[in-house]
Amino acid sequence: MHVNDSSGGSALDSAESARRMVDAAVDKKAQDVVLLDIHDVSSIADYFVICTGGNPRQISAIAEAIDEQLGDVGVDLIRREGKPDSGWMLLDFGDVVCHIFGPVEREFYRLERIWSAAPRLLYVE
Repeated sequence: MHVNDSSGGSALDSAESARRMVDAAVDKKAQDVVLLDIHDVSSIADYFVICTGGNPRQISAIAEAIDEQLGDVGVDLIRREGKPDSGWMLLDFGDVVCHIFGPVEREFYRLERIWSAAPRLLYVE
């Protein structure tokens, strides 16, 4: 699934990183996982992954799984914002950014509405 470079490391494009992020979230039973292609509507990233965790423990597990999954293939986390108890965490990998919300926070912030001009590439309930 990833391309190995000659030094033995891996090189993933942002689309493959986003797919791996979605897979990790789904593996941890994240709900309403959305993959948005924002590269034509914003310069901050190429993709947003937005998902919901049912409680702080699940939000933390989703974040850790994503960080581990991408870290294992050489994609480093640049910045982590928020805390599971706040109902929102952001994982910034540069070209791909993940927002993990609690149910109430997801409904309140409605990022899909804010980024409605971005094509929705994937939705997993």
